[in-house]
Amino acid sequence: MTIEHLIQRHAANSPERIALIEGDVEVSYAALWSNICRAAAWFAARAGRGDRVVLSASKSAGFVYAYFGAHLAGLIAVPIDSETNATRLRRIVDVARPRFVIGELRYGEGLTVVPFDQMVAEPAADFALPDEADVADLLFTTGTTGLPKGVTLTFANQMAAATSINEFIGNSADDVELLALPISHSFGLGRLRCVLSKGGTVVLLGSFASMKRFYAAMDAHGVTGFGMVPASWAYLHKMSGERIGEYADRLRYVEIGSAFMSEADKRLLMRLLPATRICMHYGLTEASRSAFISFHDEEAHLTTAGRPAPGVEIAVYDEQGQPVARGAEGEVCVKGAHVCSGYWGCAVEDFRRDFNGEYFKTGDWGYLDADGYLHLVSRKKELINVGGKKVSPIEVEEALNELEGIRESAAVAMHDDVLGEVVKAYVVCDAPVDTDAAKRALSRRLENYKVPVAIEVIDALPRTANGKLQRLLLADK
Repeated sequence: MTIEHLIQRHAANSPERIALIEGDVEVSYAALWSNICRAAAWFAARAGRGDRVVLSASKSAGFVYAYFGAHLAGLIAVPIDSETNATRLRRIVDVARPRFVIGELRYGEGLTVVPFDQMVAEPAADFALPDEADVADLLFTTGTTGLPKGVTLTFANQMAAATSINEFIGNSADDVELLALPISHSFGLGRLRCVLSKGGTVVLLGSFASMKRFYAAMDAHGVTGFGMVPASWAYLHKMSGERIGEYADRLRYVEIGSAFMSEADKRLLMRLLPATRICMHYGLTEASRSAFISFHDEEAHLTTAGRPAPGVEIAVYDEQGQPVARGAEGEVCVKGAHVCSGYWGCAVEDFRRDFNGEYFKTGDWGYLDADGYLHLVSRKKELINVGGKKVSPIEVEEALNELEGIRESAAVAMHDDVLGEVVKAYVVCDAPVDTDAAKRALSRRLENYKVPVAIEVIDALPRTANGKLQRLLLADK
């Protein structure tokens, strides 16, 4: 069984049900499947099974047709952001060696880019549905250090992830989801697959940038849920205050992920949406949604990343590859059918080095408490080693962000001739900040070795399109 099987089933059983809404255009499941088959026919006439196709992941019906159509024709989809910079785009093209580049790209100079509307010009044809063992997608990681990796996800990986997510969140065919997340990444693309696999409706919205469009879509289509990253919530709250609370009686669920969210923001959202199932996930491109927490149901554990998602196991290992006891810190490792099948161009034996037995190494440092909740400390590479004492940048940032005038911060390692590394902090301020006074304030909250020896004010912190803080880019400054 694959997502494509389920979409075909919905088209047969509920052909008039609305699958997609883009602006004023509504696409039924029957029309969705027909256009997927047309796109598949276009690909099949011009490419062979296993060929890669780069897809500009704009939130449009055309992308949805091309994405699932490529799958149906036996091609491997390589979704990328339409704003992908020229350097990253060249790297992806060099690695994936795609047969086609489809959609609209801002920096696509030198490439032949086929518009989406050509995908549905071909007469529809019948196709064998995908085999779950085949590779469906090639997703490239952010690549904050070194070159981005091409993560290969099979149809079975995608189905396992969608099944797990839908089970935890409780999605159904009655849901109408507003999709404003980037769909070139695991989170947004996963939301698309989750809703369509259940036979629900996806409302395609460009982004969270326009509050007028966001709330107009909420009103016009009776939206029951949406996904967002913490940065989107910060923007929503800044631009529209507590207005989201006006939708408390109709929002069934909200899924949050991809970055750290403060406990204060979690509690504010809980207050505004007292009956909504507010879920937050922990995951990565290689293993989407490995843990979940439901804010209202697990209020006592809000500072954690939750417990393993349905069908997932989590264990913590030390640097020698041995499992550690509950409460002891180590590398977070996950096991489940959602874990990727490999890295593109990487030998199997090399890929297996990223495992401890059957558990995939996430690169995150943390621990499991006595109740099985996951506590994240940092990315393993982002831990700051001060004379042998490990410092979590998150702990330092939380203390910094409580100081008056500081909007957000990032703590990174700075070389020291004596201790090896010390803490340095970059801060974005709403008002002038006396950095020496800030250090004195932090010394009352943190151990001395955790207090930044230097604090530098900058205009903005580097983040991914999903709002994830890229500390290692600052560590190179």
